[in-house]
Amino acid sequence: MTAATHSSLFPQVPESADAVLDGLDPEQREVATALHGPVCVLAGAGTGKTRAITHRIAYGVRAGILQPASVLAVTFTNRAAGEMRGRLRQLGAGGVQARTFHSAALRQLQYFWPKAVGGEMPRLLERKIQLVAEAAARCRIRLDRNELRDVTSEIEWAKVTQTVPADYPAEVAKSLRDAPRDPAEISQIYAMYEQLKRDRSAIDFEDVLLLTVGVLQDRHDIADQVRRQYQHFVVDEYQDVSPLQQRLLDLWLGDRDSLCVVGDASQTIYSFTGATPDHLLNFRTRHPGATVVKLVRDYRSTPQVVHLANGLLGQATGRAAEHRLELISQRDPGPEPAYVEYGDEPAEAEGTARRIRDLIAAGVPAGEIAVLYRINAQSEVYEQALADAGVPYQLRGAERFFERQEVREAGIALRGAARAGGNDSLLDDAEDLPSQVRAVLSTKGWTTEPPAGSGAVRDRWESLAALVRLAEDFARAKPGATLADLVAELDERAAAQHAPTVQGVTLASLHSAKGLEWDAVFLVGLTEGMMPITYAKTDEQVEEERRLLYVGVTRARLHLSLSWALSRSPGGRASRRPTRFLNGLRPGSVALGSRGAGGAGGIERGSGSRRKRRGPVVCRVCGKTLTDAGEMKLMRCEDCPSDMDEALYERLRAWRSEQAKELGQPAYCVFTDKTLMAIAEAVPGSEGDLAGISGVGGRKLERFGADVLAICAGQELGEVDESD
Repeated sequence: MTAATHSSLFPQVPESADAVLDGLDPEQREVATALHGPVCVLAGAGTGKTRAITHRIAYGVRAGILQPASVLAVTFTNRAAGEMRGRLRQLGAGGVQARTFHSAALRQLQYFWPKAVGGEMPRLLERKIQLVAEAAARCRIRLDRNELRDVTSEIEWAKVTQTVPADYPAEVAKSLRDAPRDPAEISQIYAMYEQLKRDRSAIDFEDVLLLTVGVLQDRHDIADQVRRQYQHFVVDEYQDVSPLQQRLLDLWLGDRDSLCVVGDASQTIYSFTGATPDHLLNFRTRHPGATVVKLVRDYRSTPQVVHLANGLLGQATGRAAEHRLELISQRDPGPEPAYVEYGDEPAEAEGTARRIRDLIAAGVPAGEIAVLYRINAQSEVYEQALADAGVPYQLRGAERFFERQEVREAGIALRGAARAGGNDSLLDDAEDLPSQVRAVLSTKGWTTEPPAGSGAVRDRWESLAALVRLAEDFARAKPGATLADLVAELDERAAAQHAPTVQGVTLASLHSAKGLEWDAVFLVGLTEGMMPITYAKTDEQVEEERRLLYVGVTRARLHLSLSWALSRSPGGRASRRPTRFLNGLRPGSVALGSRGAGGAGGIERGSGSRRKRRGPVVCRVCGKTLTDAGEMKLMRCEDCPSDMDEALYERLRAWRSEQAKELGQPAYCVFTDKTLMAIAEAVPGSEGDLAGISGVGGRKLERFGADVLAICAGQELGEVDESD
């Protein structure tokens, strides 16, 4: 969500059906008014597809063509479903059901279970990984943590593709799938897992879909009842449906054709879960009379970002590429994407953190910046770099905002204050709604300044701060609103899972960034072996990796940075190459099929690579080569004994506290605890020694270096060393 005005956060409900269409472009309007028969919307990234389909539903409801209770809109994440419910409520169509496939199926299964099966419905497993671990143990197959996660994902894939345990090995071979273990072993674990579920009267989320399909297939009376209830269907992100979800959709529809699907084959990035764009690409074959609308006007990104996105797809191959959409930016020109090369991964993280800090100083809100990477294991070094730079960040999205403990507690406190009204002494000095909310939430941990550091305390504060900002926006949009009005608004948002924005730079994997957008996006770690990932072997797997990068690029509205590191560790061999997907697109490179001039003219050199270590980072206790970011900061293995000078560490902490007070910043903005530990262990005697400690960048060396070296030398600050 952008840093929007209060009028866009709390818009007025349109006065009429025709008013719902105001502000739509010609293609979006065509979608909104196509209310009969099958409709296929091919919508490129940033083209306003959610706007088009929510206005379509709202227009149909407000015009009396669709009954709210007869419409079922389905998508793939709770966040997307919550956003859709929020928008429909703002358009005056609040009675429409907008759910995920699993949520809609579970609701029907719970309702019809007594009639279809009888007795009590089996317990729903929240997480299947523990039962998979037990199944593997019973099969005498040892799995480490990563293998356990991968085998669990394989079982999920098998179920959504309707593959039974006995058929799994053959299906893996047929689909050229790269199984994480011997397919025969996975088949054995899969069969045992299913047996354990039956023994314990439990079902998993895939079973919810399978059982709902079974009920609707076997009980025509129940299928007819569901079809009488739901007569009009909308499916968002249709390129991500699995064969099982498509089967459920077919059963919901029956012999009717009142279906609107929306998707983009170029954003198919979940094939490992069973998703396939074939249903989207074959839609016109299955529905010859379908209305097809293409949305290509990109309202999100600048022409520079769109040009790169189009260039990425211009090199794509395969069936999805044949149906790619050429986006046309509707925004004013912006800065060119930055391509930055670093010597090593820590330098890339620190350079990225510096650039983010500069953007924030230039006025870009931290909540409008994201760092996106290929795998979650890449996040740690960026967490540390951002903390060292004094930049707040968040690792989780806002889709479960209202389920957070601190948000539930805040809601209870606000509701109690609203009931008490003028009898609550907390509100004695609060003159307006925002100050009332601040007064109430101050009892739950909210403060005017954020707490130092990151972690759970900072996460809690960010949640409460989001509620304070929401109250401020609400008061501006609705002058005279009371605390009771705000509580009602929060209740409606919680019911719709329509969460406010939490501030802080977002750290996320490319897969989890789908459907989100930011003013500034940093795509990091773009090297061969990571993008495409090393296990992408087939042409189609490599093309999916290209689409994943395309999704990352199209998350950016204005600022876009693409970076890579030539080695993993400082001093390591510079053997890495930038991703092939940027060949012919980044400055100085040549088109795909030729060997790129990696790092040629036009590539910016990351200043973080100025550190001059002559070899790999090794533990100064046992000599082992270090690769973990935290261990590299301490220059020793986590398990090796520390020789930290405790007295020096305490002096450094006291000095840091004074510096933070003078600067008016949290202590971690000066140095993190781990950096102080590293200094107290290394006891640097020169600027060169100090610069060699991770977390001490050039700017901090210049600003604090003299003080730190003086403290390490045992001097009082301001005392002159006569040997100099």
